[in-house]
Amino acid sequence: MNRHSQPLHASQWIILALALGAGFSVAAIYYSQPLLPLMGSDLHLTVNGMGLVPTLTQAGYALGILFLLPLGDRYDRRRLILLKSAALALLLLVCSLTAHFPALLLVSLLIGMAATMAQDIVPAAAILAPAGKQGKTVGTVMTGLLLGILLSRTVSGFVGAAFGWRVMFQLAAVSIAFIGVLMWSVLPRFATHSTLSYPALMKSVAHLWQRYPALRRAAFAQGFLSVAFSAFWSTLAVMLLEKYQLGSAVAGTFGIAGAAGALAAPLAGGLADKVGAEKVTQLGAMLVTASFALMFTLPFLPPHAQLAVIAVSAIGFDLGLQSSLVAHQNLVYGLEPQARGRLNALLFTVVFVGMAAGSALGSKVYSMAGWSGVVALAALTGLVALAIRVFDNRRVQAGMRNPG
Repeated sequence: MNRHSQPLHASQWIILALALGAGFSVAAIYYSQPLLPLMGSDLHLTVNGMGLVPTLTQAGYALGILFLLPLGDRYDRRRLILLKSAALALLLLVCSLTAHFPALLLVSLLIGMAATMAQDIVPAAAILAPAGKQGKTVGTVMTGLLLGILLSRTVSGFVGAAFGWRVMFQLAAVSIAFIGVLMWSVLPRFATHSTLSYPALMKSVAHLWQRYPALRRAAFAQGFLSVAFSAFWSTLAVMLLEKYQLGSAVAGTFGIAGAAGALAAPLAGGLADKVGAEKVTQLGAMLVTASFALMFTLPFLPPHAQLAVIAVSAIGFDLGLQSSLVAHQNLVYGLEPQARGRLNALLFTVVFVGMAAGSALGSKVYSMAGWSGVVALAALTGLVALAIRVFDNRRVQAGMRNPG
C-alpha cells in the first residue's frame, strides 16, 4: 500500500492493526485501578490520594476527547495518531519513574489526554471501511477498544502483584511504542476535511451539537447505558469480596466474561449494515436492560447459581452496550462524514460523562442500598436509554411515512 495516499478500503490486516491500536491505547487509562494499593504503599498515599489517580486519568481522557479529537478533521489523522502514541509511551515511562505525588497526578492527567489516540483510530477505521461494511469494520475496531477496557485491569492486577506497579507501566510504554510503529507502517495519509482555525473548529463543535437532534439522542442514549456499565464494574469487586469473600482475581475473571460478550459485537456492526443502525441501537438497549433485570433473581438463588447469573448478565450487557455503541457510531458518522472527528468527540464526551457518573452513583448507591440498589440503578438507566431509542425509531419511521 502507498502510505502517501488514502486507499479506498482497508485490508483485514489493517483492521486488525487498528483494533490492536485502539485496545492498547485505551487500556492505558485503566492500568492504575488495580495497582492503587501498591502505588499508595510505595508513595505513602491516603485512600483519597489514591482515588485521585484514576479520577484525573479519566478527566484527562474526557478533556482530550472534547478538545483534541476535533483536530482529526483539521489535520492528517495518521500524523495525530503517531504524535499521540509517542507522547503516551513517554508519559507511561515517566509515570513508572515518578516518586512524588503531585508529579504522579499531572502525569495521570496527561496520560488520559494522550490515550485519546484510541478515539482517533475509530474514525480512521470508518474512513477506510469497504463500501457497505462500515458498521462491521467499526464494530471490529470497537471490540478491540472494549477488550482493552475489560482486560487491562486483569493484566495489570497480575503483573503488579508479580513484578510491582512500575513494571506494569514500563510494559505499557513498550506496548504503545510498538503500536506507534505499527500505525506508522500500515496507515495511509488521510485527507483533511476542514481548514478552520482551532477556535473556529471548537465553535463548529457546538454548532454540530445544536444542528443534529439525532446526535444528541444517540449521545444521551449511549450515555445512560454507560452509567449502567460503569456502576456495575466500579462496585463488582467490592461486592464479591464482601458477599462471597472472593478476591480481585475473580473480579478479573468476570471481566473476561464481559469480554466474551464484546467479541460478538462485530456481528452487530454487520447487522447494522443490513437492517439499519436504528434497530440495532434499540436491540442493544433492550439486551442491556434485560441483562440487569435478570440479576433481580439473585436473592432467590443459591450462591453458585448467583455467580453464574452475574457472569451471564455481564456477557449480555457488555454485548448490548457494545452493539449499541457501534450502531450509534454508525448513525453519527453518517450525519456529516466531513466532521467525523468532531461528531465522535461529542458522542464520546457524553459517553465518558456517563462513565464517570456511573462510577460515582454506583459507589454511592452501593453504600446506601447494597448490590440490589446497583442493579436497580443499572436497569433503570438501561430502560431510559431504551425509551430514547424507541422514541427516536418511531420518529424516523413516521418521517419515512410522511416525508413532507
